[in-house]
Amino acid sequence: MTQKNQTTVNIVEVGPRDGLQNEPDIISTKDKLGLINQMIDAGIRRMEVASFVHPGRVPQMADAEPVIEGLPDHDDVSYIGLCLNKRGVLRALATKENGRRGIDEAGCVIVASNTFGKKNQGQTIEQGIRENREMIRFAKAEGLKAQVTISAAFGCPFEGHVPPETVLHIASEMAEEGPLEIALADTIGIGVPGQVEDLFGRLKELLPPHITMRAHFHDTRNTGIANAWAAVRSGVTTLDASIGGLGGCPFAPNATGNISTEDLINLLNRSGINHGVDLKKAIATNKWFETILGRQLPSLVARAEAGMLDA
Repeated sequence: MTQKNQTTVNIVEVGPRDGLQNEPDIISTKDKLGLINQMIDAGIRRMEVASFVHPGRVPQMADAEPVIEGLPDHDDVSYIGLCLNKRGVLRALATKENGRRGIDEAGCVIVASNTFGKKNQGQTIEQGIRENREMIRFAKAEGLKAQVTISAAFGCPFEGHVPPETVLHIASEMAEEGPLEIALADTIGIGVPGQVEDLFGRLKELLPPHITMRAHFHDTRNTGIANAWAAVRSGVTTLDASIGGLGGCPFAPNATGNISTEDLINLLNRSGINHGVDLKKAIATNKWFETILGRQLPSLVARAEAGMLDA
C-alpha cells in the first residue's frame, strides 16, 4: 500500500476557513486577506478561503463574499469555497459574476455519520449522498471545479466508531460524479497511522486514476503529523494544513486545531519531499497572526525554530 518513491506533495492551506471558523472573536476581512496574501507569498497555491454557511451558525464566515472580492488575482493560485449544500454552490458561482475572479473550486462536504451529519448540515448520510451528487454535477456544469470531503471518516464525536465500509460506500457514490479529488477528514483527531494506512489504501484501490486522494487531519490527540506521514506513504498527494495549527469545528465538541502548516512543512522538508512552501515565511506569518489574535499559536515547529531563523 505504501508509495516509497513519492517525491511531491501539495499543501492546501485551510487557515482562512477551517482555521478561523471556531475563533471566539471575529477576525476582520482585512486581516483575513492579509493572512491569505502572506501564505501565497510563502508559496501556497491552493487555499480554502471561505465557507458559504449561514452567518448565524458560523459568524466568522459572515464576510465570505467580501473576502473573496478582495482575493489577489493570481493565475497559479486556486481558491476553494466550502459548500454544504446547493445554496452554497450558488453563492460560489455568484462570486464569479460580472467578470470577477471569484472561487475556483466548490469544496463539497458529506459526513460519514448520521448524528454528526444532522448537526453539521441537517443531513443523514443518504441525504448527503444525494445532495452532494447534485452539488458536484451542478458545479461542474457551471464551470467550477468540484471536490468532496468525507468528514468524520475516522470517528464521530457522537457515534464513536465509523465503519470503514461506510466511508468507502460514500466514496464510491461520490466517485461516480467525477470530482477532482476525494478527501478523508479526521474531524475530531481520533485516527492513528495504522487506521490511516488501511483506509487510504482501500480508497486508492476503489478510485479511478483521475480522482486523487486528499487528507485532512486535526491534532486533537497528538497524532496529526504521524497520520499525515502515514497518508503520504499510502499514496495521498495532497494534505490540508492550517497556519499555526489554528482550527476546530463548531459542531464537534472539544475538536481542536488542524495540523500546523509549519509542522507539515518541516516533516516534508526533512523527508526529502517537495511541496513549494517556504518554512521561514510561514513562521513569519504565524508570528504576525499571533499579534492579531493576541496569543501564541499551537505550532511546535514555529515555537522551536522562530529564534533560530531570526539568528
